Amino acid sequence: MTTSQETDWMNHPVIRALVDQAATLALEERITLVKGLIPGIVDALTEEEYEQFVTFIRLKGERFLEAKSHPGEGRSGRQVPGERDLEGR
Repeated sequence: MTTSQETDWMNHPVIRALVDQAATLALEERITLVKGLIPGIVDALTEEEYEQFVTFIRLKGERFLEAKSHPGEGRSGRQVPGERDLEGR
């Protein structure tokens, strides 16, 4: 799920199990799940953190689409920045 030292504290097996379970849902159900999580996430963030969160979510989708359209090319040739780029990691 993550390769960042900043998120090493996460319990990866539990998160992976939740993601795997969510992946078994129909598309509409997964979208509903994400929509259901948003209010609690936003409530816990400052306005600045919220803007960063929205940016990271948008970029995650854009990076996936870019990688999907250029299979096997790796991260070095991509144009869409990732979280590491934005955070200076």
